[in-house]
Amino acid sequence: MSRFFATGSDTESESSSSGDELISKPAGSNYSKQPLLVSDDEEDMKRVVRSAKDKRFDELMNIIKTIRNAMKIRDISKCLEEFEILGKAYLKSKSIVDKEGVPKFYIRILADLEDMVSEVWEDREGRKKMNKNNSKALATMRQKIRKYNRDFESDITAYRENPEKSADEEEEADEDEASADDDDDDIEMSASAFLKKSEVAPDTKKAAKKEDEDDDEDDDDDDEDWGTPSDESDSESDDDDSKYTSLAHKFLKKQPTEDEKRAAEKKRDDKMKKRMERKDKKKNDDDEEEDTEGGEWKPVKGGAPMVSEKPKMFAKGTEINHAVVLKKLNEILQARGKKGTDRAAQIEMLTELCTISVAHNLGEGIMLKIKFNIVASLYDYNPNLASCMKDMWQKCLGCVDNLLDILFECPNVFIGENIGEDSENLSNAEQPYRVRGCILTLIERMDEEFTKIMQSTDPHSQEYVDNLKDESRVCQIIDRLQDYLEMKGSTEEICRVYLRRILHTYFKFDYKAHQRLQQSEEQSKSEQDQAESEAEDSALLMDRLCKYIYSKDRTDRIRTCAILCHIYHHALHNRWFQARDLMLMSHLQDNIQHADPPVQILYNRTMVQLGICAFRQGMIKDAHNALLDIQSSGRAKELLGQGLLMRNMQERNQEQEKVEKRRQIPFHMHINLELLECVYLVSAMLLEIPYMAGHEFDARRRMISKQFHHQLRVGERQPLLGPPESMREHVVAASKAMKMGDWKTCHHYIINEKMNGKVWDLFPGATKVRDMLVRKIQEESLRTYLFTYSSVYDCISMHTLADMFQLEIQNVHSIISKMIINEELMASLDQPTQTVVMHRTEPTSLQNMALQLAEKLGNLVENNERVFDLKQGTYSGYFNRDQKGGYQGKQSYQGRGGYRQNQSSY
Repeated sequence: MSRFFATGSDTESESSSSGDELISKPAGSNYSKQPLLVSDDEEDMKRVVRSAKDKRFDELMNIIKTIRNAMKIRDISKCLEEFEILGKAYLKSKSIVDKEGVPKFYIRILADLEDMVSEVWEDREGRKKMNKNNSKALATMRQKIRKYNRDFESDITAYRENPEKSADEEEEADEDEASADDDDDDIEMSASAFLKKSEVAPDTKKAAKKEDEDDDEDDDDDDEDWGTPSDESDSESDDDDSKYTSLAHKFLKKQPTEDEKRAAEKKRDDKMKKRMERKDKKKNDDDEEEDTEGGEWKPVKGGAPMVSEKPKMFAKGTEINHAVVLKKLNEILQARGKKGTDRAAQIEMLTELCTISVAHNLGEGIMLKIKFNIVASLYDYNPNLASCMKDMWQKCLGCVDNLLDILFECPNVFIGENIGEDSENLSNAEQPYRVRGCILTLIERMDEEFTKIMQSTDPHSQEYVDNLKDESRVCQIIDRLQDYLEMKGSTEEICRVYLRRILHTYFKFDYKAHQRLQQSEEQSKSEQDQAESEAEDSALLMDRLCKYIYSKDRTDRIRTCAILCHIYHHALHNRWFQARDLMLMSHLQDNIQHADPPVQILYNRTMVQLGICAFRQGMIKDAHNALLDIQSSGRAKELLGQGLLMRNMQERNQEQEKVEKRRQIPFHMHINLELLECVYLVSAMLLEIPYMAGHEFDARRRMISKQFHHQLRVGERQPLLGPPESMREHVVAASKAMKMGDWKTCHHYIINEKMNGKVWDLFPGATKVRDMLVRKIQEESLRTYLFTYSSVYDCISMHTLADMFQLEIQNVHSIISKMIINEELMASLDQPTQTVVMHRTEPTSLQNMALQLAEKLGNLVENNERVFDLKQGTYSGYFNRDQKGGYQGKQSYQGRGGYRQNQSSY
């Protein structure tokens, strides 16, 4: 029946037609071939039901496959993205993993990922070439994979001890090898193929023909191995039809037998061997072709670098005379400063020109002219003013030394900036040579370069120590220049070179002079000691140089710097009274705010050194007054030129910061900031604690040191008071002990091993300083004790006080007498019994009322004055005018309004 006349549906007609076809087949056919023609309905009926485990693990495997593809192409960002997805998928399958255990493929990918990230991270050159996304993803990936793998550490360790490959990976590897075979056959081509231009030699043609034959043979072998499709198609279909009972069984994966495995491995090994032989043969042929062609490629041999030839200055046969050399010199100098000029080559040309002039005996005049230009070119070698000349520094020192040698050897040579180029005499030896140039300017620039080298070097490195050794050579050059200018220089030039000598001397402690002072005159001296004592002391040298500047200098700046350096040197060597008198006579504190910042920094350093000197001499009040300005600002490091504090960009831009960095003092000239703060706090403690005890109930009590009170408040706020650690904590603990009159505890906190190592051992006379401190602590503790407990006693024996504070009776008598005279202690001395009789001075009720009335009236007057002054636009205060001659008004020599007031300009 025709299908077009059927009344059923399409599916029914199709099934009937297929049924007719099946019936019409010969009877001898196998029934097993029937499942090859299966309808859609039958396929739907045979759907496979998968478990939750298979679904989750398949999801993980798909993600892992994506990760491995990204790992092959080193796409770190993709790896990171897929790794995060993998972690989420693992969390979803957590319940299954808890039952079945962590799958091995999951442990394998974690280990491989960590190894890949570590390998990429260690390749620094490769990291530099990465794009921004991959570089950022690598850092994130490294942190995440490390953190994530901690939970699987034992499993990963076990896997690395016995790694296993999965079946999927083996299949992928086989596929990669097969594809690599085809690629190698098609793509292999040597670099020499690109260098060939026209013909191919007959030998190479034969070799190519032979190689094609080999390839054909290999192809035949491959065909034999795999079999031709025409031969095998019929047999395969018959075998398959008879072998499998259903279609599903045909496409199921089967496990290969041992014989099949061995045969496949043997085939693979044979193919790899043939492929490697072809590669080697092709490589050898390419090498032979390159040798025969003699192309552009040449092997480069390692070894010593080639010696660069000296620049050719003149043509062959040119007569060398003054005119020719000067013309060549001007040609070289005309290129100086132009864009594209090689500065190193210019220096080399000038050096060669100087060598030629010396070889032809052209005289000292032309040689000096060239030497001046060589030194100037060395200074111009580095175009950036902020950076130092480390490369050319030693060459510069040698050139300047050579210049001085020529000047000392040739007394008939005159140099100066005022000599014009027209009036120079470089060739006529009968008359004195006249050369335009200033040796003083060159050496001043050399000194500035040395300072820049020290500023740019790490002070805690060995390089700093090595660079500092050059200071002796710099000082030696300045000494030689000083001798030369004393013979031929002007007064102004002598003052300038004297100042350079002073700047290299003022901050150095003279240990030889200090030892000579400590030696007794009765001790016999050796010849070496006598030679040292006959040498000029640094104090005598400073005195001679500074006095010359005081009398001859016409510029205020050089004189100001010389005075400050002289005061600093006096203070450094414990000559307190000379330093103080020189500071008071100079009146520098009145107008120092108008000086330039380097001079203000020098002034601050001098005031600090003056305060430390006063402390060593036991002048506690003077030491506190000298250090008050620097320490109260909270910017001691910046004011002393020893570093910059962090600020906002509104206060200081980048250009200002660069300028301020150039003003910094080199590290070997620094003043110890911890020692400075300790000296200030101890001075404030010795002044403030007795003052606080004597004015405990005074409403108008004024603070002597705000910083010291701040440290006390910080110590009181601490919830747990342990043993002191830092220097500040030691001073605060000592202050609390002194308040109670306990001088022994105070002494223990101020002088101990930790404080000795940090502060007191840094002084040259450390033992004398410690003895002075003990005496001051005893005296001020006695005064504090009398102020605090005077209301408890009717009378007290001075012998008791002397034993309690371990002072002599004369010192106790002196201290109590001063307190009575200054009306600090209301008492009287009974000389026969050596006792102090306390006077009861409690005010009566009427007196208390009168005092309260007086205080209220004072407040009223103060408020009226404040309102009136606000209307006028100024405010001074009633009590401020009245107390100008008080405790802090006695600061006659300190720099009020010095560098600190000029903060906006620095």
